[in-house]
Amino acid sequence: MAHNIFKGLGIALITPFTLNGEIDYKALKRLIEYQLTNGADFLCILATTGEAPCLSKQEKDEITVFIKELVGGRVPILKYCGGNNTAAVVEEIKTTDWSGIDGVLSICPYYNKPSQEGLYQHFKAIAEASPLPVVLYNVPGRTGVNMKAETTVRLAKDFPNIVAVKEASGSLEQIDEIIKNKPDNFDVISGDDALTFSMVASGAAGVISVIGNALPKEFSRMIRLEFNGEYEPARKIHHMFTELYSLLFVDGNPAGCKALLNDMGMIENVLRLPLVPTTITTKQKMAELLKDLRY
Repeated sequence: MAHNIFKGLGIALITPFTLNGEIDYKALKRLIEYQLTNGADFLCILATTGEAPCLSKQEKDEITVFIKELVGGRVPILKYCGGNNTAAVVEEIKTTDWSGIDGVLSICPYYNKPSQEGLYQHFKAIAEASPLPVVLYNVPGRTGVNMKAETTVRLAKDFPNIVAVKEASGSLEQIDEIIKNKPDNFDVISGDDALTFSMVASGAAGVISVIGNALPKEFSRMIRLEFNGEYEPARKIHHMFTELYSLLFVDGNPAGCKALLNDMGMIENVLRLPLVPTTITTKQKMAELLKDLRY
């Protein structure tokens, strides 16, 4: 039976661009090495934070090969493959080279707003086609549809290769219900940096984090402390991040995270349209917070 290996601090990896808009592989290498030496437990690649909707198929293939070679099995890699046309997602799963990848992250279909039964059938088709463990991704704020706890639990019980859900519903009540009723081989992963402290305290297995791109050492320490039952020091770290959480997302994701990494000298502050860099005011506020955070 498949089990979930995506635990602890997962990084929702950004895609750095050069000033002329090309993929910046030097910066990507620097970023990944920085994350792996500072506590990242796994990488989540080519999803929303990676600006995947604005990358060509060729770019995505090249990034995948580059990351696989660079990581070289040091940590698991979870790769995004999802959409709102079930047949097209299944076809993509069947025709993708999954060597060197450890799992598939797949989002609830967006825009066409399926029913709970539609969500179930969509993920059933994906689970049956996937040669790898599947992590469901529930993010109503982006998709316009919320996968209810009972649907998630039903999928977890019916398909042993569905090993986790990245939950970004924002509802701790819903998350708690999944954790209470899920089978043993299935985990809940936080999809929301600001709720990670509470979710891990309730039994979540980790996070797929945006803030982890820039501050993996601090964020992974918070999670490790919680895993050890040391909630007081973990809470202190969580509270240090409180202001940063909201600033990171105020102008969209990954605009905030890229501004932060730019302040740290890691990347150019470049995004692809329709996304644009964060406002100067937000960037300045984050730069001030960063100084305090990095003592």
